[in-house]
Amino acid sequence: MIWTRSNSGTDRPRRNSGRIAGPGLALLCALLASLAGCSAEQTALGVSADPVPKSAPRAVGTHRQEGNGDERSLVAAFGGPYADAKVENLLDGVASRLVAASTEPGLSYKITVLNSPTVNAFSLPDGHLYVTRGLLALANSTSEIAAVLAHEMAHVTARHAIQRVELEKSSALFSKVAAEVLNDPAGGQQLQEKSKLSLASFSRQQEFEADSIGVRTMAKAGYDPYGASHFLSSLARYASLRTALLGSAASSRPDMFSTHPATTERVQMALQSARQLNAPGVGEDDRARYLAAIDGIAFGDDPSQGTVRGRSFYHTRLGFTFTAPEGFSLSSGAEAVQGASTSLGRAMRFDTVEVPATTPLDEYLKSGWIEGVEMTRVTTIEVGGLPAETGVAKSGEWTFRLAAIRQGGMVYRLIFAAKNFSPEADQSFMQSIASFHRLTPDEMDRVKPLRLKIITAGANDTAANLSQGMVDLGIPAEEFSVLNGLDKTAHLEAGTQYKIVGE
Repeated sequence: MIWTRSNSGTDRPRRNSGRIAGPGLALLCALLASLAGCSAEQTALGVSADPVPKSAPRAVGTHRQEGNGDERSLVAAFGGPYADAKVENLLDGVASRLVAASTEPGLSYKITVLNSPTVNAFSLPDGHLYVTRGLLALANSTSEIAAVLAHEMAHVTARHAIQRVELEKSSALFSKVAAEVLNDPAGGQQLQEKSKLSLASFSRQQEFEADSIGVRTMAKAGYDPYGASHFLSSLARYASLRTALLGSAASSRPDMFSTHPATTERVQMALQSARQLNAPGVGEDDRARYLAAIDGIAFGDDPSQGTVRGRSFYHTRLGFTFTAPEGFSLSSGAEAVQGASTSLGRAMRFDTVEVPATTPLDEYLKSGWIEGVEMTRVTTIEVGGLPAETGVAKSGEWTFRLAAIRQGGMVYRLIFAAKNFSPEADQSFMQSIASFHRLTPDEMDRVKPLRLKIITAGANDTAANLSQGMVDLGIPAEEFSVLNGLDKTAHLEAGTQYKIVGE
């Protein structure tokens, strides 16, 4: 979750709208995204008003906060810049080689590493490239990170963002003319639907084009062109692991409105592009150099912004914690903490909202917090020494257990949902609500930031024993294989370096 400092100088969670949409897709996406498979893709900003500079090639890893207000907001949404000299030096070196090998070596680029555990990268038309530390943790070699940077540079050189904005403007104009000038609202609506398909297809074409240009550029720069398919394969496995844990089964399905092609399709296209250039093993891969650069970088959530450890969520700066019911997996996002138990068909959400202290908590609970549901059995309770209200609501086939916990002008909200609501399910929800409390000094000390660590395997080491420390921290054992680009049945090689996660 993202938290800001209020005008009074106290730390507060970012205020949200305070209301969750009514029943149907909107409600399920807001509350049950992990079960319903709803997703929203991150998109870059629109066209920059500034032209792309034509100065000498440069690629700068920076921790400075630059750009216009929208760009600063974008960076803030991803946790702000993440400064690490080793990482920045490596990215500078890789990017400089790629720029020199690109179709426009006179363009200038700037790279910012974002303090986010999500796996993401994007570019702006002015040559500003962004990569998250989560993506850095997933990559395994200089060729893989070169593939990511080359792909984003290709979006810049191919002017993809500018082309997309122009197409969007044209589509909007055509539908407006049909609706208003020709007095044909139905025709305007049809044009809007067609334009959505056209834009989605156009975006897919851009992704394939950026992949193809990127593979050619990295090969020309001396990197192993197969790094692109290797990274995309790891990305697909990472997505599958997340789906298995959080239940977003629908998110892996090809979607005609998606702005990115299905990852499996991109893997095959990247392989085809690489085979046209070189045989496997030709070009720089330099895994050891890459691992040395990312050794020690932060991994996962920032505890000061809220972090997940197994079934528990901790926020060290605001000083509270709660534990999800048995069988749940948690995921911390910018606006909320969400969790799911796919085997039981249950889900949960935790967020915050500012509510005037003069508003009775029971009235707030009944006031349309979730639209379109009927609240029953509202009960006054105490949670962690704080006043609270809880109640049950129904919407269609879902039953919800809601709780509102007040601390001053802030209300912490817990929402649990189950298709098959039972006394056992409700008991587990109430136990989770009761687990909310202020962090003790001992608990605060135990929640340390996680780091990516590079170790050398011994003769008797296995994936199981090297990943045990990660499992103890609530990280699934399978993530060891995904992080290291290993097959599930792969045997470790003595003397080879591998990534693990520890405090």
